[in-house]
This record gives sequence, structure tokens and C-alpha cells, in this order.
Amino acid sequence: MVTPQLTVITADITTLAVDAIVNAANTSLLGGGGVDGAIHRAAGPELLAACRLLHGCPVGQAKGTPGFRLPARWVIHTVGPVWRGGDHGEPALLAACYHNSLAVADELGAATVAFPAISAGIYGYPMELATEVAVTTVSASRTQVREVTFVAFNEQAAQAYGMALRRHG
Repeated sequence: MVTPQLTVITADITTLAVDAIVNAANTSLLGGGGVDGAIHRAAGPELLAACRLLHGCPVGQAKGTPGFRLPARWVIHTVGPVWRGGDHGEPALLAACYHNSLAVADELGAATVAFPAISAGIYGYPMELATEVAVTTVSASRTQVREVTFVAFNEQAAQAYGMALRRHG
């Protein structure tokens, strides 16, 4: 077990040739908007069929599937919390997403994993707080994953990740 090397890039997560990408999914795991919809479109209909067999996923948990048509070998689906002001367990649930996604990555034998900004899109989690939870949780993790890439969808997200990485670097 190691502490993974952490980096941030601005990119389309569906194009990354890593062992596993993490999908910021909804509880049904049957696709949706944002990164979830993009991953389902890029992976092809086989991903939807595989997700149906998983029978959903609770908030904070994670489940894996093959990547199908993606460059990534695996997709790790995790369900982040909807932001309700921060007093309803959101930080602990978001941290659980990262922790449990790394546990699934370990089970799959993934050495390189890419994470989107879980809950920071349609679920409304403030970007600076979401990236702080992400970096804090992953930097404190003991895992077989050697490299974690935080994938920003715009410059604001990249800057928030950069600030969090500097605080924990």
C-alpha cells in the first residue's frame, strides 16, 4: 500500500488512457447528465447493460464495471451527495465516495485512476469545498493505486484543485 501521486489536468475524462475512471453517477447508475452521461455515451450501450446488473448504488458507495469502448479499462461508479448547505453529512459522504472508489480500484487491480469533481456539478457542492475533500481524502489514503489524476472540467475547477494540492503537498 502506498500514498498515490496526485496530479490535476483539464481534460475530457472519457479520453484518458488510465486503468480506471470514476463516474460521478446517480443512484440508479443508469446514466444521466454531465460526466455521467458523457461516460455512458463514450462507453457504449454495453455500459448501461452492465450497470443494470448492479441494481443501483447508495450515496457514498462505489461499484465497478468494465470500460467497454472507453480507453480506460474500468469505470468505477460512485454516487456523491447533493449539497444541502453542508450540515447534512455531505463532507463525510463525499469523502466516502473517494475512499470507496479507491477500494474498488484496489479490488480491480487499477494502478492509475482519474476522478472528476464528484458532486461539484449538478449536485451543487461548492467547487472549493469539493476539491478540498477530494485531495484531503485521497492524500490520506493507503492504496495500491500509484497515480490519481483529478480531472477538471474548466479552469475554475483546475484552480481549485491546484490550491487544494498546494495545501496538502
